[in-house]
Amino acid sequence: MSRKLSRIGLGVAGLWLALSVTAQEQPADFAHQVPLALSGEGPWYRLALPLEIQLQARQTDLSDLRVFNAAGQAQAYALVRETARSRENRTTDVKWFPLYNAADDNERAPSVRVQSSANGTLVQVQPSSRLEAGEEELRGWLLDASAIKAPLQQLILDWTSERDGFQRFTIEASDDLQHWQAWGEGQVARLTFADERVEQHEVSLPGQPARYLRLLWESPSSAPVLTSVQLQSGSRESLPLPLAWSQPLAGSTTKAGQYTWQLPMGLNIEQVQVELSQANSLAPVTLAGRRESSQPWQTLNSGLLYRLTQNGQDVLQNQLQLSGQTVQQLRLTVDERGGGLGAEAPALRFAVRPTQVVFLARGEGPYSLALGNATVKAASLPMATLVPDYKPSRLATLGTAKANGVATSAPAAATPTVETNWKKIGLWAVLLISVLVLAAMAFSLLRKPPVKSP
Repeated sequence: MSRKLSRIGLGVAGLWLALSVTAQEQPADFAHQVPLALSGEGPWYRLALPLEIQLQARQTDLSDLRVFNAAGQAQAYALVRETARSRENRTTDVKWFPLYNAADDNERAPSVRVQSSANGTLVQVQPSSRLEAGEEELRGWLLDASAIKAPLQQLILDWTSERDGFQRFTIEASDDLQHWQAWGEGQVARLTFADERVEQHEVSLPGQPARYLRLLWESPSSAPVLTSVQLQSGSRESLPLPLAWSQPLAGSTTKAGQYTWQLPMGLNIEQVQVELSQANSLAPVTLAGRRESSQPWQTLNSGLLYRLTQNGQDVLQNQLQLSGQTVQQLRLTVDERGGGLGAEAPALRFAVRPTQVVFLARGEGPYSLALGNATVKAASLPMATLVPDYKPSRLATLGTAKANGVATSAPAAATPTVETNWKKIGLWAVLLISVLVLAAMAFSLLRKPPVKSP
């Protein structure tokens, strides 16, 4: 009997809480509403939350996010957050083959003869025409990625010590060694500054699969001798969403060579970009961050930022990679032996991985996203609860939702309408009736004589 009474008590408490929350939360209780446009097959829809909308939240963990239908009914939803640690990447050593050409040959890509095995693995790469000793020039490298079936995310190079400075090259991809697709440019560097060595070995790739990569040097025109080549890949399910970049953020100068920025809220920052407005800027820097002013600064990364002119072109490196740690304040300390970055704090942009909102569409549309309430409690569900038999690969198959217009702001103090009051009265009446029914059930159980054992 005590167990039955406990269940009744829990049922009353749960019903009280559910009806209380339903009665209290309405779209007008949130400072911002964003209309949504749905496409694809439901009833589940996913929304990559734009950064400018996310910054309108009043709570760092997005506990004040809600989705409503046209009748103002809250929808069940889940938040899908991606962190750097959650991504499964694999680094593979690959073979590389030199691409030679005659020193006076202006052809952009050397012509080669290729020998490969039955499965496409490169065995030998030679110039199509014989080059005499002293005539050849190393123009680039051909990389064999045929053993990697997953999309390629990053290229990591190392080269012999006699080649220092900046190096720029083009990146092309192919599956048949005949047709090549441009994958943009790469830049690596090895510099010595103030008795310290600064090296940049990683180059981002577009996250697409390819059997072969071709690297052709542009500046300088001859390629260095490589000593190590690695490719980082990840499954299609683990490919990260594109970074969402903020608008330029103004900072302040705390002392010579030290700048600080206050972010709108605590965010999991993955990259920062520092504006280098003056040409020939060179700045070894250390970036620190913290959640609150009362906490000590923690070093996030250090590196060399530069904007230099070489061969009539700007060579720019103004980004720092971070681990996705949550911070709300940033501090950049500059070694001014490189000339510094000026008396005023440079503008800074930060990047985060978008949070995805997945909701179960119930009732009639249009649907809207609501944000901006400092007092409401979290209402999101785990994905496994929201979507039965959920797997990460299923996320891409869900319908999509997009912000359909600009966010609208609710009045600071909305006057409740008669309709809203009647809704609340009706809900409380249902609650009281339910309590009375449950109390009657409990009373009948208490009066029922215990069953005598034979």
